[in-house]
Amino acid sequence: MTRGVRVLLLLLALCVTAAGCGLAAPGGSDADPKVTILGPWTDEQEVRFKEVLNGFGIPYTYQGTAATREVLLAEVQAGNPPDIAILPGVGELVEYASEGRLHSLDGLYDPEEYGNPWRPAAEGVADDLWVPLKADLKSIVWYRTGEAPRPRPAPLAAWCVGMGDDGASGWPGSDWIEDLILQRAGPVLYARWATGDMPWADGPVRDAWTTWARMLAQDPDAAGRMLLADHRGPAGGHGLLFGGGCDLEHQGSFARAFYGDRSGRAAFADSAPLLPGGPYTVKAHEVSADFAALFGGGGAARDLIRRLASRDAQEDWGRKGGVFSPNAAVPPKDGAVDKEVSRRFTDQRVPLCLDASDVMPAAVRDAFYEAVLLTMAHPGEPVGERLDDVQKVQDAQPEDTPRLTGVCGRPQ
Repeated sequence: MTRGVRVLLLLLALCVTAAGCGLAAPGGSDADPKVTILGPWTDEQEVRFKEVLNGFGIPYTYQGTAATREVLLAEVQAGNPPDIAILPGVGELVEYASEGRLHSLDGLYDPEEYGNPWRPAAEGVADDLWVPLKADLKSIVWYRTGEAPRPRPAPLAAWCVGMGDDGASGWPGSDWIEDLILQRAGPVLYARWATGDMPWADGPVRDAWTTWARMLAQDPDAAGRMLLADHRGPAGGHGLLFGGGCDLEHQGSFARAFYGDRSGRAAFADSAPLLPGGPYTVKAHEVSADFAALFGGGGAARDLIRRLASRDAQEDWGRKGGVFSPNAAVPPKDGAVDKEVSRRFTDQRVPLCLDASDVMPAAVRDAFYEAVLLTMAHPGEPVGERLDDVQKVQDAQPEDTPRLTGVCGRPQ
């Protein structure tokens, strides 16, 4: 890595760290002991989540941060993990499970209410150690109502892109590459790559990455600005779509939370026809989920997870927070956008695939994100070196590292 790139990445890390230093204030009553919860929701999303928690009558303390993975690791290493941790993926949870840190959720939810791919498993790891509480659709592109894009690839200038995050910067770029691999190669090869059974230099990965880099190379200066931009848009604004001077945003269904009072003016389309190198047909939909795991075995913490996973709480959260439930027993919400998202979650003709970086071991995921940032910083350089660097990290993983299965599947 050149000195210039190191400085650029350091500045980016400092910027996003500064943005995320203030963790959310704790909630709940003053009674003790309180169930401690670590989760990814801040600002308005935190408010809505707490409204659901407050209805349970269980004293709690909630710590909300976009850097859930980093905060959890620090707390585990300090010997003081939260009772409940909610993470945007199961890659790390598999590692914590293999270390014996997680408690069983047996009896706290009905596994039959969760179809594919919401129940990923790992060989040698119990299958009742996490439960998805919130789902998001990712293979979509947002646009302003009345300005629907033509079903063909758009130039870089049309796209709203920001890599910055309070936690793991670079994941918005990994979403692009994941979606390209999924729509070009299909869910079978995508799942092989996501779970470590396909080398990073193989054709489907290399070709998708090269296609994305070529789009960035249309305007390296613009790509550099996107590298430093926050994926949520300017502070106090209405997201990138309504404040970034662009027309299209490749972002998950959670993006509506960034649009604020303009969210009603946002619509979405399937990403496949609009991705660079296309148009492609929709081979599958990439999705993500926030999974809850139990690090403390207390009865109050178990009861709180049971309440959160219940149909009543999931419906209540959907009404208050506009979120989507992976629980098949929860009926779809009203609203045109909500119904379109729910339709894709339940369409048995089109497989769903979990976000690939979310199912990778933590070290591989971080190397993936770094390679994304380097590609944005130097989009004209060959991608082979980037892929080789990630492969080295993957090859260095212990041979007994459990690998997830069931990351793709058709909805029940």
